[in-house]
Amino acid sequence: MSLFEFSPHKEFPEHYEECRLTGVLRYLPAKQREYGDSYFMEEYKSQYKKSYYEDEPNLRGMAKRRLKNLESVEAKPTDKSLLEIGSAAGFFLDEARTAGYHARGLELSPKEVEYAKSTLGLDVDQTSVLSVEEGDWKDSFDLIAAFFVIEHIEDIEGIWKRINSWTRPGGYLYLAVPSSFGPSFQTNPKEWFLTHPSDHFFDYSVHSLKKLLSILGFEVNYVRPMSYHSYRDLGLRGKLPEWLYRLYANQFAYGDTIELIARKLKH
Repeated sequence: MSLFEFSPHKEFPEHYEECRLTGVLRYLPAKQREYGDSYFMEEYKSQYKKSYYEDEPNLRGMAKRRLKNLESVEAKPTDKSLLEIGSAAGFFLDEARTAGYHARGLELSPKEVEYAKSTLGLDVDQTSVLSVEEGDWKDSFDLIAAFFVIEHIEDIEGIWKRINSWTRPGGYLYLAVPSSFGPSFQTNPKEWFLTHPSDHFFDYSVHSLKKLLSILGFEVNYVRPMSYHSYRDLGLRGKLPEWLYRLYANQFAYGDTIELIARKLKH
């Protein structure tokens, strides 16, 4: 049975198809591209104005914060297994290992895999998540993490069936994704489409993720915006005082990027 049934988006049919079951948006102009070393370094620098390695202290701080978020919904890890899809140079994996996880990663960039293995001594495979069969790692992981990765994967059925199969009952999924329920798409769609990354095949929101995860047997335990951009909001919310805007954003996961933790229910 298919998890997704797409039909033209009512308002933006030239840009999107919308899943009738979940509300996930398929970005029609999206194109595949290579994710080698140059992509990784150039994209990161253009977005954050510093290289990935120069940003290591900030990335490790973010990893520690994410691990604390996990502790707020689950017990402190003891002998638990973790898979990160798109693990880059391994900073999150390294912090997770320090916190008590048996950490493993999948990464496409040869340079980042070499750094993770040789410098940090991590268990990382240079391969696509889709090259591992759905049944190979069934119920193998207590935690699967993917930070700004799943939107790049064209085979949406393939990635979600793997995530579902590989997460143990009672285990967790931790995602960070761009969100269509945020100030940019909700109040300024023209700018949203002008700046939409060409290699993002799907756009998610808190609403579509909750529907999809519910179908797969997950329960969302934590969701928050990763950033607050009231200045991007051209609607009434953008006129709110900053403290009230943030209160609203936290309550409804209203943001251009969000983080989400979900637990796979035991049947």
